[in-house]
Amino acid sequence: MTPANRLSRDEVRSVDQRTIEEFGLPGIALMENAGRGVFELLISLKATGPVKICVGKGNNGGDGFVIARHLDNAGIPVEIYLLADPSELKGDAATNFHVARRMQIAMHVDPGLKQPQAFCDFLNSADWIVDALLGTGVQGTIREPFSTAISCINQAPGFKLAVDLPSGLDCDTGQPLGECIHAHQTATFVAEKQGFANPDSRQYTGTIHVLQIGAPQQILRDLLQKQDSRDI
Repeated sequence: MTPANRLSRDEVRSVDQRTIEEFGLPGIALMENAGRGVFELLISLKATGPVKICVGKGNNGGDGFVIARHLDNAGIPVEIYLLADPSELKGDAATNFHVARRMQIAMHVDPGLKQPQAFCDFLNSADWIVDALLGTGVQGTIREPFSTAISCINQAPGFKLAVDLPSGLDCDTGQPLGECIHAHQTATFVAEKQGFANPDSRQYTGTIHVLQIGAPQQILRDLLQKQDSRDI
């Protein structure tokens, strides 16, 4: 592992995989812990709403559905904007999407962002905007509709909170992959990401909060030991 226990893209994947396969903790429990942790962070940051949550089709988006559920249960006004076809959602993300739908949480669905002005209007009334669009696995240049969506989020007046890392930021290098969220706060899971060591990344992450999601510390110790052995 990198200095300060930072995780690379591959190490992030390893933590999740080992937690699920070796320790038997279901992925949906990790997603629940992640989403609830972000909700609690928003409460500590005095978020009163409206909170607008921007979600994609991956597990990062699944975290967004969990955040929305806890905000709704707490009586905080929340709306979701889904930039994906619901039929493309899989696994734990799909489960939490259906829960949010059954709870009748306000949700706008525009997979290709065919109405960018409507999206910008959606954002403009937000107290907080939660970026749950893209996760740590993203590589290569950010494509549409996400490049336009990220630009709209950056132009909106509300506070921005990124889930795990700002959408558009490379996990390993801390460099933008084109358009990149400029977050005021980043709620990252298990440990900081390798790219956060890059001083230039701070203009995108803002203040970083490390949230634990139930992954056994033994996994992190194993990764650190492997890193130390490579450095010898």
